[in-house]
Amino acid sequence: MERGQTGGGKVYWGWYIVGAAFLTMGINYGSRYCFGIFVRPIALDLEWSRSVISVGASLMILSYAAGGIVSGRLLDRMAPRWLITLGACALGAGFLLMSVVRTPLQFNLTYGILCGAGASFFGVVVCNSYVGKWFVRKRGVAIGIASIGIGAATMILPFVAGFAVKGYGWRAGFAVLGILVLLVAIPLAQFFMGRTRPEDYGLATDGEAPAAVSAVGAGQGSGLEPASAVSYASFFGDSRFWTLAFCFSIAVMAEMLAFVHQVAYATDQGIERLRADASLSLIGLGSIAGRYFFGWLSDRIRDAKYSACGGFAAMALGIVILMQFRTLYGLYGYALCFGFGYGSIATVMPYLLADRFGSRVLGTAYGMLTFFVVAAGSLGPLLGGFIYDRTGSYDFAWKLCLALLVLISLAVITLKGRGEPL
Repeated sequence: MERGQTGGGKVYWGWYIVGAAFLTMGINYGSRYCFGIFVRPIALDLEWSRSVISVGASLMILSYAAGGIVSGRLLDRMAPRWLITLGACALGAGFLLMSVVRTPLQFNLTYGILCGAGASFFGVVVCNSYVGKWFVRKRGVAIGIASIGIGAATMILPFVAGFAVKGYGWRAGFAVLGILVLLVAIPLAQFFMGRTRPEDYGLATDGEAPAAVSAVGAGQGSGLEPASAVSYASFFGDSRFWTLAFCFSIAVMAEMLAFVHQVAYATDQGIERLRADASLSLIGLGSIAGRYFFGWLSDRIRDAKYSACGGFAAMALGIVILMQFRTLYGLYGYALCFGFGYGSIATVMPYLLADRFGSRVLGTAYGMLTFFVVAAGSLGPLLGGFIYDRTGSYDFAWKLCLALLVLISLAVITLKGRGEPL
């Protein structure tokens, strides 16, 4: 098959990249989003407080954030296959080493540092930025479909990890996840993600004629500036960058607090363990719909910032359901609604960046934004564990999440467009 041909029954190579990104991001995020399943078993087995465990979870997120700057910058300069392979090796090794940890230091170094850094090299920064370089007209849908992999894996892998933990213990659960990461991500990267841009294959974005793409790109902020000409100062001095950083930082903080602590919260309410584990899968199911819907919506409305507003509002509604209905059905209703809203993040954030700053520097811009967003988001698990240890419940944590999500739903509307004065 000739890469990129669209005529005569041939499929544009960019859609194969979308499929590979779907599976690659799925195994990355799906495996890490299972962590909530491990919190209580680790605490009981090793006699650690939830605050101690939350420190490791927060370190993982910080390492992921720091790695995002490096990986995003490198993506604008080299083939993604080697970034993804390196990251998969690190994350897979980290999970395998988790099966033998005995001390908090080992836990922090293995899960907190190694897993976080490895995940950053084949996360949304690399995969969604790479997809974004191949599409202009269909960028929202393409990124949305690729990001659905996160939701699909989040729906499936908690069952895999949950059964492994229940049948063989939490150490076996981590070993299973490590093997899956290595077997899935590395072959996909090596076969499908060879070159950085469609131009490197002699192709145009969207599989269209170069003239058509140029016309579209001029109107949609595809960007023509070379990555080498872009400085970090150009982003730091732009209020649009900081508006995005503030809003998505809060969203990710709420997201990570929920993922790490919702299973423990549910079991504290008397919900049976495997049924509580299923709430993670339902978040994944909700996010599948959210990722496609908000990608589709972003391609069709005047400004994708309104998609972001809708996503944040849906997350807030999910928290309301969780607080009001402390039953299994309330937990599942929260998971579907919260997941639908959370699904907007990975889709809308690179879309807004490409629209405001251009696709040629999307890797650099996305990496920088991810650093601030994820670094702030790392406070979520730590905050949830701290509140629980001090108050004996998660009630105040959920109230805080709700207030912040309402705030950013309003704040994102103030985001200036590419042609508007700052």
